[in-house]
Amino acid sequence: MEQKTDKQLYQEFLKGNNSSFEELVIRHKDKLIYFITTYVKNIDIAEDIAQDVFVYILIHKKNYNFQYSLKTYLYMIAKSKALNFLKHEKKISYTDDIEGLDNLHKSYEKQLNSLEDIIFQKEKARQLHNSINKLKGDYKQAIYLADIEEMKYQEIR
Repeated sequence: MEQKTDKQLYQEFLKGNNSSFEELVIRHKDKLIYFITTYVKNIDIAEDIAQDVFVYILIHKKNYNFQYSLKTYLYMIAKSKALNFLKHEKKISYTDDIEGLDNLHKSYEKQLNSLEDIIFQKEKARQLHNSINKLKGDYKQAIYLADIEEMKYQEIR
């Protein structure tokens, strides 16, 4: 059986199928949290903001324009909420804070098969984070969305 697309799941959600919405949350929440962490530098805050994104979708379900990918829509809302948080907290800074990423990687460690895989993945993620973190904010976001999330350039804008 083929996996349903995000748009198909969203259409089912609009018709009242809450399990379709739950599948969308499961499908996107971890990467969305990682994306938000690049802004707020705190995994707990990123999780709260990601939850706010999905609550926003629940409340404003008719706002989604099917012309664009759902992933683009989610990330636009997430970016807006993260920037609003930073503006409110007056914490706009891009430091090399790895602690939030380490916490995120701990949740994925259970899925890795061996200690060598864990070490390799952590080092690779740390090097990638350090390299991306040296870039300006807009460049960081563009690289993350294009290369890690595999979004099309037209979707990123």
